[in-house]
Amino acid sequence: MTTTSWSQIVNASAGAAKPPAIKLKTRRPTGIVPWPLLLIEGEEGAGKTYSAAQFSSSDRIGQMYWIDLDEGSADEYAAIEGANYLIIEHDGTYRDILEQVEAVHAEARRAAAAGEPPVVLTIDSGSALWRMLTNWTYERGRRTRKNRALLQEDPDAAFDIGRNLWNDATERWNRIIYLLRTLPGIAIVLARGKQVSATDDNGQPIQNKTEWKVSAQKDLGFDSSCWVRMKRDDDPQVIKVRSLRMRVERNKPLPLRDFSIEDLVFNKLGCSVDSQPRIMPALVGDLVQPWLTRIAGLTDKKLLEALWRAVPDPVNRLSHDEILTIRAAAEQRAAELDNPRKEMGDGPLSDADKLRAAAQRKAAEQDADAEQ
Repeated sequence: MTTTSWSQIVNASAGAAKPPAIKLKTRRPTGIVPWPLLLIEGEEGAGKTYSAAQFSSSDRIGQMYWIDLDEGSADEYAAIEGANYLIIEHDGTYRDILEQVEAVHAEARRAAAAGEPPVVLTIDSGSALWRMLTNWTYERGRRTRKNRALLQEDPDAAFDIGRNLWNDATERWNRIIYLLRTLPGIAIVLARGKQVSATDDNGQPIQNKTEWKVSAQKDLGFDSSCWVRMKRDDDPQVIKVRSLRMRVERNKPLPLRDFSIEDLVFNKLGCSVDSQPRIMPALVGDLVQPWLTRIAGLTDKKLLEALWRAVPDPVNRLSHDEILTIRAAAEQRAAELDNPRKEMGDGPLSDADKLRAAAQRKAAEQDADAEQ
């Protein structure tokens, strides 16, 4: 895709350029083994956290960063001989966790560009992250108008959660997974796994049948490049791997004797200092979001006006609906600059502030009342 600088966008005159000619874009495959996203799941006490902490002592990696999500093991496991990792502090909110993952991603990119050993990010655990998003979804479901009325009559009543709410939770999960999959280093997600009763398509248990279940979002195994299962009484097993050096037969997990993450990553998978992140551009349905992000950060009305004029330029490759959406956002931002929000202690709210607050309350009600 042809890239356009911010100055070009702002200074372009609408309709001045012709649509760029579409050319075939190709490249030769590198053949380089990419850095992995490792899923290590299994029973409690099987050694998942220990193996990750032990990996931090390897002289073949750079700094390991550790995000402890409701597991509480990060401080204790630093006592392992040679363990060398930094615990990332967060306030428990999704936004703060996401921002910290983004910060590690940026540091890993810097280290890779400088030719340093790979940064490692360990998340302990993916189960806790998905449980947080599941609880968030249930709380939003309880707040819908329909479910509030139902629960007022019977606080123990079963209530439905709209698919749109689950989609929101999955979107939040996927934002973090995308950062892990494209990390210019090694990403490790620990998760709980256990044998449970099998269920049918309707969620009903199947008599006398069990299955192994990973306690996380259902696509985690698919998204990982190497999936390791650990049990207390068995050798670790590779359930799935995306590699030309290792092969897992169907329904025949590959046992790993004397398992270590260092051996798995650098010897069995063949990663090295030449490894790189998987090249996976984020898939987007339209080109609107980058524009909205720029608009939200602008504080100069002249720049907003210039952007408003430049949006229809064919070089931007925007559809008619996308142009309307971006222009509407620019107009809204300009109105906000004309009527800045009042802070506490700055005096009474203006009529514009009151109208804006009412609109925000209405939007919040619509979100709460969203149904399938």
